[in-house]
Amino acid sequence: MKIAVIGQSVFGAEVFRLLRRNGHEIVGVFTIPDANGKQDPLAAAAESEGVKVFKYKRWQIKKQAIPEVLEEYKALGAELNVLPFCSQFIPNEVIYFPSHQTIIYHPSILPRHRGASAINWTLMCGDKKGGFAVFWADDGLDTGPILLQRQTYVDPNETVDSFYNRFCFPEGIKAMGEAVELIATGRAPRIVQPEEGATYDPMIKKDKVQINWDQSAQDIHNFIRGNDKVPGAWTKINGEQITFFGSRMWKRMAPRGTEIAIEGASKPAIVHKNGMILFGNDGNMLNVTNVQHQSGKMVPASKFGKEDASTQKLELTPEEVQMGVTLKSVWKGILNTEIEDSLDFFKAGAGSMDVVRLVEEIKETCDVKVVVEDVYMNTVFEDLVMCVIKRGRGIEDKEPFTFDAVEIEANKMKLSFPHQVFIDNEFMDASDGVTYNTVNPADESVICQVSKATKDDVNRAVEAAKEAFEEGEWGKMNARDRGQLMYRLADLMEEHQEELATIESLDSGAVYTLALKTHVGMSIQTFRYFAGWCDKIQGKTIPINNARPSRNLTFTKREPIGVCGIVVPWNYPLMMLAWKMAACLAAGNTVVLKPAMVTPLTALKFAELTVLAGFPPGVINILPGSGSLVGQALSDHPDVRKLGFTGSTPVGKTIMASCAKSNLKKVSLELGGKSPLVIFSDCDLDKAVRLGCGAVFFNKGENCIAAGRLFVEESIHDEFLRRVLVEVDKMKIGNPLDRSTDHGPQNHRAHMEKLVEYCATGIKEGATLVRGGGQVKRPGLFFEPTVFTDVQDNMMIAKEESFGPVMIITKFIDGDIEGMLRSANDTEFGLASGVFTKDIDKAMRVADNLQAGTVFINTYNKTDVAAPFGGFKQSGFGKDLGEDALNEYLKTKTVTMEYS
Repeated sequence: MKIAVIGQSVFGAEVFRLLRRNGHEIVGVFTIPDANGKQDPLAAAAESEGVKVFKYKRWQIKKQAIPEVLEEYKALGAELNVLPFCSQFIPNEVIYFPSHQTIIYHPSILPRHRGASAINWTLMCGDKKGGFAVFWADDGLDTGPILLQRQTYVDPNETVDSFYNRFCFPEGIKAMGEAVELIATGRAPRIVQPEEGATYDPMIKKDKVQINWDQSAQDIHNFIRGNDKVPGAWTKINGEQITFFGSRMWKRMAPRGTEIAIEGASKPAIVHKNGMILFGNDGNMLNVTNVQHQSGKMVPASKFGKEDASTQKLELTPEEVQMGVTLKSVWKGILNTEIEDSLDFFKAGAGSMDVVRLVEEIKETCDVKVVVEDVYMNTVFEDLVMCVIKRGRGIEDKEPFTFDAVEIEANKMKLSFPHQVFIDNEFMDASDGVTYNTVNPADESVICQVSKATKDDVNRAVEAAKEAFEEGEWGKMNARDRGQLMYRLADLMEEHQEELATIESLDSGAVYTLALKTHVGMSIQTFRYFAGWCDKIQGKTIPINNARPSRNLTFTKREPIGVCGIVVPWNYPLMMLAWKMAACLAAGNTVVLKPAMVTPLTALKFAELTVLAGFPPGVINILPGSGSLVGQALSDHPDVRKLGFTGSTPVGKTIMASCAKSNLKKVSLELGGKSPLVIFSDCDLDKAVRLGCGAVFFNKGENCIAAGRLFVEESIHDEFLRRVLVEVDKMKIGNPLDRSTDHGPQNHRAHMEKLVEYCATGIKEGATLVRGGGQVKRPGLFFEPTVFTDVQDNMMIAKEESFGPVMIITKFIDGDIEGMLRSANDTEFGLASGVFTKDIDKAMRVADNLQAGTVFINTYNKTDVAAPFGGFKQSGFGKDLGEDALNEYLKTKTVTMEYS
């Protein structure tokens, strides 16, 4: 079939090529005149294939066809006119001349949204469906019979560009080819457009798109997105015309930020780190990401009203000056005009495809990577030059990461750390501004004031975590890239290891050398270990009974749970954070963590390092505050899908009940312990004494797996006790920052007072106090290393943990393994245990029968990041560390498919 193509743009060029591939003869191409010496893509495509090209400025004058134009057109003998993306008015003498007349493409589902701005109106009206039509042209405007239509959903955040590029462009080209084939084979319908539902919407121009604030947020959002990029919906702020781009409905809480008055709006806008919040008359919110000043300068909405660092001139190197010359040549090649510093790319005639070309040519000629958004944000030549130079220097247009840091000197170093709640990669005051004092237990001095998180802060943090998981970069990130972030964080923790250990020592009373090796050292190891797991989390293929004659494939996927709440204790503030959070992040979840109220500082310093490592906003959130408020709010929150807790058994029970009542969220609990340590007479006694003391007094006894009760065989009991007392008497009690100190202060005053009460109860019940039992007579919360003997099964100190430096010794008859096991297991706890003997058979027999999640043989406290850790009975359930820990933060999905 002989076809005349009348149209323009890349769309017209692609339709032209498709019709040629389909074997049709293109007798002529009619398009618009060159702009600044640059021809339209349709003209370029036709000329490259030797097809005649006509570039009429107009076809008619005062609705009368120009005779010479009409004559030249008719001489081609076209049997069909195809109008892809035609912007000119074509006279009826041309429309009806061919034997098959004329078909035209229109970007709407006719008869709705007739007119040149159809896609804009589809979006502005909030239509759920959109599409395009190919119709038979008549003497009306978009009113001719329909040949075919295609439709699709309209995303709530769709813009003209995204909808056109996603659907109207690729599917429209195919549809034009299909329409021509229907005509060529005599199968093309002529469906008369109904009057019902018909609309004619005027063409959108800048003076027609001032925002009406007296409507709902949804309607304002639709209006802004319907005019995104061109012409841009605008309002007046301080008398200046400000245009908005990048609108999204904001379903979260109103962010904290700077209020900006808008003329005619019921509420001021809020400039915040992610854009600018606007309000509808219904009180609902939308967020815009970019704004354009009346001058044409585009800036991130988050920078509106602030000093724009991007306008500051740079001192250029000779190479960068040459880069500007090169860029001028690139612009001239695209725009075909002389380039002034003040020239605007789009006002000079550039289109969206020119943006793509510009980005690629900058990469090729300047060896600098920019993105499409950089061009839209820097449309003026001199601005783009500065942008390209900054990208070449590695400078990003990001807000600097700043916060109100506490600065002190300790341990011969200057310390700097945050003291506010950490939400969405920002440190901020608690919503009500309330703070509390965190205290150094070595002298009970106040280290600093810390923000005390509220329920409002919990809601805000969970929102941020949910957004990061469902919509943000983290949820889309490759597992291996996630691992690289965790490795980077571990490197930063190692770089700041001495600072972290010092803060841990000040805030928790941990001996500095122990904090350096264990509190911080094992935290670093944990993050490195789980970073390696990120790209090794995988499912299985499972053989099932086939549905004959078809076959089945069943496989499982291991998926992250979502937003996870983590509540950690005060004995190992950073290490407990790492044990839980590293596995949680490796699995792909996001986190809201509550550190213990009395030891928040290393968690907050850690939060600072996560930003420096590059973790996206919302992935990690830290909320210091009370367990009864913050911990309870996390347990109750419907958007928290998993809660991991380490702490006391009574609190664990409360958490479990709350999690069940709220949304049946997954729970893992690492709770109290009363770990038995059995010492047989055939052991290496020197080792048993040394490690037995470590099992009790390690970290001042504030150790979840501390040996809560030692069972010593009768024949070595007295000698064991004598040697233990020698070791206890050697222990140096003092300043935890002193490298020679063995025993630092207890964590906080309330705990110290419980230890005093605990020992008083032991004496009252009849146990023999051999050493200690009270507070050391010196400033600070120092408790004496304590030893009890003659402890019977029915005593409170035989059943309840002290969580302090208290050794409980029970003598058992030589060889009475069964009796000893009955006593050792006569507790509701089952976290850890230990056995010292040279008899491997005896050791394995006891290990088999001890009711505990961990059994140490001829060692103690030997935890490792690769070994699962967790208890039985009322010591809780679930595992930290090792591959098993990943299971706590993953869910399994089974997929079964059938095939022939």
